[in-house]
Amino acid sequence: MRSRILAFVILALLSVRTIAQVTTRIKNPKDSLESHIPAKTRLIFQLEHESGGELKFNERSKETLADSYYSGLNFRVGFQTQFQDSLRSIYNEIYNYPIYGIGIYSSTFGQEHLGHPFALYGFVAIPIKPKVNSKWNFNYRIALGLSGRFNPYNEEDNPFNLLIGSKNNVFIDLGLQANYRLSQKFQVGAGIAFHHFSNGALALPNTGINLLPLSLSVAYTPTNKPFDYRKSRIPKMEETEELHFNYAFGFKQIDREHDGQYFKSTLGAYYSKHLGYKWRLGAGMDAFYSASGNDTEVAGDKAGKFSALFSYGPAFYIDHVLNSRLYINGNVGVYLHKNKFNGENMPVFLRAGVRYKVYKDFFAGVSIKAHGGKADFIEWTTGYGFKLGKKQANPERN
Repeated sequence: MRSRILAFVILALLSVRTIAQVTTRIKNPKDSLESHIPAKTRLIFQLEHESGGELKFNERSKETLADSYYSGLNFRVGFQTQFQDSLRSIYNEIYNYPIYGIGIYSSTFGQEHLGHPFALYGFVAIPIKPKVNSKWNFNYRIALGLSGRFNPYNEEDNPFNLLIGSKNNVFIDLGLQANYRLSQKFQVGAGIAFHHFSNGALALPNTGINLLPLSLSVAYTPTNKPFDYRKSRIPKMEETEELHFNYAFGFKQIDREHDGQYFKSTLGAYYSKHLGYKWRLGAGMDAFYSASGNDTEVAGDKAGKFSALFSYGPAFYIDHVLNSRLYINGNVGVYLHKNKFNGENMPVFLRAGVRYKVYKDFFAGVSIKAHGGKADFIEWTTGYGFKLGKKQANPERN
């Protein structure tokens, strides 16, 4: 089931027809829209080396990562949008012609008890205030995928890994990069990233591994044709209201004394409002079910009672809308009722994930529900949104 994270992310990120590019350049400004020949897919290959930056927040991290040194390698294939593609989706222009793609990651910590992790992921890199004909360009990156080849904790065979209890884990990557164009086809870059590995409490321990490495990269674009970076006038979007309902499910190991995984689920209802094309804000309520509340070894004499099985609370809602179908969602909520024995050991719960509209207003996604920096469980989500208002302009131009 965990491998579906990767399939969903890659399908979502590649759902928009995109084009890859190393530098942002513009054709002759005298070219007219009518005479412009539709652009072909622009492809970019990037090889990146990163190192250092192990984050040791607690004693477990300090002990497990002692005498280790992180080194990693990324190979990415990206596709970047151009002006002609913006005729179908205005978000291409709004985000300065983003780069969508897939990447392969491999790394080592120089310690056998940690393993030699690899990952396959989908990503989007969004240019930051690009300038026409500039040799410099900057972008920030969001990536999500599935990692493997960790050497997980085992009381007898591998007691030294106190951070990760599974071979396969979620891979989250946030990056910031500066690039310098050497020629029409080649550019070099430097950047900083944040990596997080976690299994969402499917197997304990799940303290997770956090990295903040520095990187150097080289990128190649097969074509030397100039990039069509023109923009048209973007119509203003009116505030649009939505009411959406979602259901999610997952599994969680409560503690290391209980090897079994317990079923968990979420039922949510939210109201939200568009604030421009990029953001949607709102609020709502979540109710959580934990099957561990039925286990007398976990819940004691409260086992089986409604109060032991369910928890709930209101939450603030935020979406970072990447296009008309794909968006990153987040929540900050407060429990009105919770059960510590079900792993709900803090008054505040958090959520971060990705969602995709698979058909009209039906959506699916995956997210991590957490308490502070500790994951509660991975939520596999589906739902439907009801539009309560109309946009001034449709973000998809047909």
